[in-house]
Amino acid sequence: MKEVIAMRKFVAPELIFGVGSSKLAGQYAENFGVNKALIVTDPGIADCPWVAAVQESLHKSGVETVVFSDVSENPRDVEVMKGADLYIEKGCDSIIAVGGGSPMDCAKGIGIVTTNKAHILSFEGVDMVESPGPPLICVPSTAGSSADVSQFAIITDTKRNVKISIVSKAMVPDAALIDPELTVTMNVQLTAATGLDALTHAIEAYVSNANSALTDLFALDAIKLISSYLVAVIEDPDDIDARGHVMLGSMEAGLAFSNAILGAVHAMAHSLGGLLDLPHGECNAILLPYVIKANFPFAIGRYIRIAEAMGVDVAGKSSEEVCEMLVDKIVELRKSVGITKSLRDFGLTQSEIPKLAKLALNDACMVTNPVDFSQEDVERIYEAAF
Repeated sequence: MKEVIAMRKFVAPELIFGVGSSKLAGQYAENFGVNKALIVTDPGIADCPWVAAVQESLHKSGVETVVFSDVSENPRDVEVMKGADLYIEKGCDSIIAVGGGSPMDCAKGIGIVTTNKAHILSFEGVDMVESPGPPLICVPSTAGSSADVSQFAIITDTKRNVKISIVSKAMVPDAALIDPELTVTMNVQLTAATGLDALTHAIEAYVSNANSALTDLFALDAIKLISSYLVAVIEDPDDIDARGHVMLGSMEAGLAFSNAILGAVHAMAHSLGGLLDLPHGECNAILLPYVIKANFPFAIGRYIRIAEAMGVDVAGKSSEEVCEMLVDKIVELRKSVGITKSLRDFGLTQSEIPKLAKLALNDACMVTNPVDFSQEDVERIYEAAF
């Protein structure tokens, strides 16, 4: 009972989930008293019909729009500052993020830069944002990052080649319009990578040392949903029901990790993304089994429940057997959706591992890992995934 009654805070935006919710952007902007919105997206989706549909919804509500799409896969500090300049130049009073985690994180950064009149890198860390940004509405197009419901923004520091974490209630969007129909435009590789990112969110939130009864509920259900439906989405990309279940799992995972935070997988993936500009979801998928092996002795009961949620028969099995079965299940899922590369395949060299490990140990996500890792521990995990 002590775990249930322990004091914990839980933050979440107002959210609408379901097919067609993206078309409510204009209504929500009108509710917030918006006159001119900066639409933040990326070049890969800027011409998608549903981006135009969101813009049309805003125009119907009398909201003028300016589009900013100069956003990379791993959003950079210079892009945030460029977007903030455009926001001020055009006299915008709100932000609509349309796309995956990159434009949503960039949009969050633009917002706090404009209200606090400071460089984006000055907000690195936990609770470093003094004033919240302008009204922010997120319309996610991927089922993975969950930036639409979280208090995180991850931005690349281009001078240090590291990803910084900005964690603050001020980063929680005012509204999230979560429409599974938008994910149909994702290709197979992006569907797989974002789905496994969401699964990692849920697993790390569940074993986090900041977990709570509320985050546990969301994390376990997310694990069940994503592990049950992700392969179906890969096999039939137009299956909107399966898409909806994966996106629901992604949303629940986001609510869990936004409040319980994450762990070593994300800390190590952030280092890879910052130094080598690697795809975040695939980095998580590669690292997850090896981190589970290292963490398992320190959160045995929780990993057993994760295994059960993924359909592993744990009856009569020793903890060591459950660990191997869980890892095998995750590797099997990863291969089934086409994620087969190692870190070596992405161009990592062993000489870079010590630097990566040092960066990972300084990442905010490492604080809530169930066990404290040493430099050598982290280097061994990278080497195992190499």
